Order: sequence, then C-alpha cells, then structure tokens
Amino acid sequence: MDRLSSMAAFVKAVEMGSFSAAGDALQMSAQLIGKHVHHLEQHLGVRLLNRTTRRQSLTDFGREFYERSKFILAEVESAENLAAHTQALPSGRLRINAPVSFGMQSLAPRLPEFMEANPLVSIELSFANRAIDLIDEGFDVVFRVGQLADSGLVARELAPYKLVLCAAPSYLQGKPVIETPWNLQDHECLGFSHTELRTHWTFNGPEGTVVVPVGSRFMADHGEPLLCAALAGLGILLQPEELVRQSLENGELVSLLPDYPPPSRPLHVLYAPDRRLTPKLRSFLDFAIAAFGAEATAPERF
Repeated sequence: MDRLSSMAAFVKAVEMGSFSAAGDALQMSAQLIGKHVHHLEQHLGVRLLNRTTRRQSLTDFGREFYERSKFILAEVESAENLAAHTQALPSGRLRINAPVSFGMQSLAPRLPEFMEANPLVSIELSFANRAIDLIDEGFDVVFRVGQLADSGLVARELAPYKLVLCAAPSYLQGKPVIETPWNLQDHECLGFSHTELRTHWTFNGPEGTVVVPVGSRFMADHGEPLLCAALAGLGILLQPEELVRQSLENGELVSLLPDYPPPSRPLHVLYAPDRRLTPKLRSFLDFAIAAFGAEATAPERF
C-alpha cells in the first residue's frame, strides 16, 4: 500500500472518530481504512489506535504520529498545488472580517472593484470590533486596528488609521472653552468601549504626549452610535476620520484641538502562513495593499 495514502486514511480516521466515517469522507470502505491503518502499524512496528467495538483512542505514539502526519500531508498538498495555484484564476468564497467603521466606511465601498476584477470570487463579509480568531472562526483574512498581539499570523501593514476629535456646534455652545486636552475633563466625552478610548484619550502636543482621563454618560462598542450621539449634541467624539469626514465637510461637526492631534493607530491585514496563500487570497491582499496601504512592506510575523 502507498504510505501517503495510508497516512491520509489514518489522519481522517482520527479526525472523523471512526473507520466508517473516514471511509465515507474518503469514498472508500471502512474495511479499506482499517487495512491502511494496519499497514502503517505493521510498517512502524507500533500500535497507533486502541479500538473497541464502541470507540477508538490514540496511543501516545499515535498522537505524535498523527500531528506529524498532518503536517507532512499538508506540505505534500502544498507542493503538488504550487504550480496550479500560481497559474489558476482566483476563485471560490473569501471570508473577510473587519472592524465596523473601517469595514462600512472604507472597505465595503471598494469591494465592488475587487469583485469586478475577480468574477469567480465570492465574498462573505462580516464586521466586528472584538478580537477575531482567524483560524478558529474560519476567516481567510482579517483587518485589525491597533497594536498586534502574538498570533502566528502574517501581517501586512496598511496606511495608519487616523482619528479625529470633533463635536457638534450645538454641544459646544455655552460649554467651557476647549484649549488643551485637559479641558476635556469638564466635558461629556463619548466613549468607545472596545479599546482604551473607553476611559483615556491620548494626544500629541507641543509638550509631548498627553493622556487625559475622560468620562461620559453614553458609551458604545460601535462608532456609528457614537456619531449619532455627537450629531445630537450629546458630547465630544474621538473616532476614525472616514466615519466623521462627511459631517465635518457639511458643518454638522467641527474639529477640535488642531495643535493636539490624536496619534494614528496601526492598521494591518492578516492572514494564515504562506502555505494557505491561494490565488483568491493573494489577489485580495494585492487589492487591499493597493487600496489601503502606504508603501509596500515585507510581511511581518506576529
């Protein structure tokens, strides 16, 4: 028997929990799956699975052999598909996750360009401000704002995410003057509950970095409700430029503290390691970097 085929049968039997389920997945009989596993055990001279009439379990050696076999099979598949991946047209479903404001205001309006250029690719787009586990939740690519934690993913840096401090003229009327960030402590500051913006706002000023504690009667985990609150005159807003740009242009909001700009936040697009870089993913990364990147940079591991 071919050893790689036997390894594939063994791995599938472990993942599916039985020979019969593995046989259904691989379109072969349960008896043939058993023969493949028995062939491996004879070749190795050690038992891989403990089996009873009701259940199966890995031996200690079988558990280590399973992990190594998965890696070997993945590498073989990657090697065999290398030429096809290089030449193939991007196709299939691409699952993308992005922060809400960036996704709605920046990413979604540009996606039709990508889909028009890649007619065989379909998009499943979701928004969330919480931390997304790309692997466990089955996404192909995620956008993240802020500092990156260690994750084992590959990150490409995009243009910094610019924040703007602003408020409605109706809120400012009759309120204490705002000349420095410290004056914000005398005002309602609309809090974004997913980051440090919940309790502290940071600014770059002539004297250096200024961190000011803030508080508000209104807090939300999305920027859009905070924008509505700011337009209604409920308080001061610190949110991404793309979210407030139109309101600034039409005068519904005015910028504050021009001498104390908030520091921009890092923006990255992340994906699984290179062996998962399918044509559809490669084409989307090229699009994202062209659409939202500064100058192209080499991938960084996080």
